[in-house]
Amino acid sequence: MTGETPVAGTVVAAAILRNGKVLAAQRTSPPALAGLWEFPGGKVEAGETEFEALIRECQEEVGVRITPQCFLGEVPNPYGRSGVRLWSAVLSEPHSAEPVALEHLELRWLGDADFTSVQWLPGNRQFETAVRPLLR
Repeated sequence: MTGETPVAGTVVAAAILRNGKVLAAQRTSPPALAGLWEFPGGKVEAGETEFEALIRECQEEVGVRITPQCFLGEVPNPYGRSGVRLWSAVLSEPHSAEPVALEHLELRWLGDADFTSVQWLPGNRQFETAVRPLLR
């Protein structure tokens, strides 16, 4: 798949990469998931492609424009009907844009050595084998 229109409600997430690190975001809600870490993203809206949803969600959640790159994989979503689909991405404006926690408690750039230093959402943690090779 290259970002074509999926079923509405599909969940997409972006492993935003910069200088050998990936952006992680700490959730604020719902209460059962608050404090856990995830890759920015969300549900694809009707008529959107996965790329359009990734770009929109990253702008809404962390205030940056991204350029989606490669599909990294899909894992079952324990909290919904569809799986979570992860794409690698880079900042569209890497020298001027700094992500901000607009909908999260905190953001962190994690390298290979500290990737497991945060408590990931179970679904996002399953992407470790796809993401860590990109951090070297």
